[in-house]
Amino acid sequence: MTVSAGSPALVAIDQGTTSTRAIAFDLHGRAITAAQRELPQSYPAPGWVEHDPERIRDDAIGVTREVIEAAEALGHRVRAIGLTNQRETTVVWERGSGRPVHPAIVWQDRRTADACAALREAGHEPRVARRTGLRLDPYFSGTKLAWILDRIPGARDAAARGELAFGTIDSWLLWCLTGGRVHATDATNASRTLLYDIGEGAWRPELLDLLRVPASVLPEVRDSAGDFGETQGDLFGRPVPIRGIAGDQQAATFGQAAFEPGGIKFTYGTGAFALLNTGPERLSSSHGLLTTVAWQLGGERTYALEGSIFVAGASVQWLRDELGIISDAAETEALARSVDSTGGVVLVPAFVGLGGIHWDPAARGALLGMTRDTGRAEIARAALEAVAYQSRELIEAMQADGAPRPARLRVDGGFTRNGWAMQFLADMLDLEIARPAVTETTALGAAMLAGLGAGLFADLAEAAALWRHDRAWAPAMEPRVRDELYAGWQGAVARVLSN
Repeated sequence: MTVSAGSPALVAIDQGTTSTRAIAFDLHGRAITAAQRELPQSYPAPGWVEHDPERIRDDAIGVTREVIEAAEALGHRVRAIGLTNQRETTVVWERGSGRPVHPAIVWQDRRTADACAALREAGHEPRVARRTGLRLDPYFSGTKLAWILDRIPGARDAAARGELAFGTIDSWLLWCLTGGRVHATDATNASRTLLYDIGEGAWRPELLDLLRVPASVLPEVRDSAGDFGETQGDLFGRPVPIRGIAGDQQAATFGQAAFEPGGIKFTYGTGAFALLNTGPERLSSSHGLLTTVAWQLGGERTYALEGSIFVAGASVQWLRDELGIISDAAETEALARSVDSTGGVVLVPAFVGLGGIHWDPAARGALLGMTRDTGRAEIARAALEAVAYQSRELIEAMQADGAPRPARLRVDGGFTRNGWAMQFLADMLDLEIARPAVTETTALGAAMLAGLGAGLFADLAEAAALWRHDRAWAPAMEPRVRDELYAGWQGAVARVLSN
């Protein structure tokens, strides 16, 4: 590849649940060029979700090569790469060959629900929560890793001999991009494993023992911005430094410049995730939220309260792929506007259990309140409304845990392109909703971290200048209507909970 000596650029690799993309940004936060490939999902059993790690690797290399070549053909010089990834998705591979021993077990996968229930019944959850900020739920990586070691013949013995490596998708891609020279992760991804003490900033031996995970498989934990090695020279024409890593929700929070305590963002993608910056203070939740590492810079950790909605945009995919009532996600906006209400229809999209404030892996989805008059417009509108109802649950839980009510909510992700859904969100939360000019803030956050790690930004204030406002929605719904709709949602949820 011919390399120009032009203006600096940063490339973010954003490996998500349904796609792998790369975006090149200039140092003003403007996207220069992008490439994307869809990622197929595999559902080998009820509640199971898997990905092909080698497909993820190949797609990540492919889109990154496309973007680097395109950016440099336009006169830019790519100075560093940042990685962001679907969190908790678990890969185990052979150190010698680099071959995965099993398909990647995706964060949505519920196969370890019984194992988590057994650990809770044995009284381990308070100790785990105190160390990790998490709950004993199949959402997280640790029980997925233990499942692979238990179920793949010879895997546990090979792990004990130091022949296997574990990682979330960031670690897997880092290993592949560096030719196996770097086996590392950052503190945000480590904090999602059930194995990492977020107070001490280290893997916790008692947690490894609890989940029967040998320390030999674990990656080194590093800052979110810093030296993660460089890519193999033959991948992109020359070695390119990798200087930032963060899990997707933390990267989106960074990309939304929520750097001060009290800053909050909501990312709406396959799932939906709210993160509230609590600064150096670990604020524990008694209302179903998680405490997690927002990022680690210079060895200092910033913490966040997090609320998770397992199914957001995925419910629109369900309308398209399983029900066949739309051919494109964009159709839902016109359908929602075509009717005055859902006619009492409520969708509880608990397709992989309920996260949020409920943490019920056994809950299952339900479409309630249908009559003979119910059509695809009502069902599509119900799918959009469900995202707002779940968002309200999380905001109210944060306030109940002592967080201040936000003045506005910064949002991002593909779902935010739906203007009707954003207005309904503003109405249901009774908050102003602000969408940035760059809605792909997950990728922007990874690029910002890479820029910090490469020394292209002097500090967080300089990085924060990349955030720019695009559009806002103000609440306009009468309180009585808001509360009646929300009460209908709460009644529907009560009918699908398993206990």
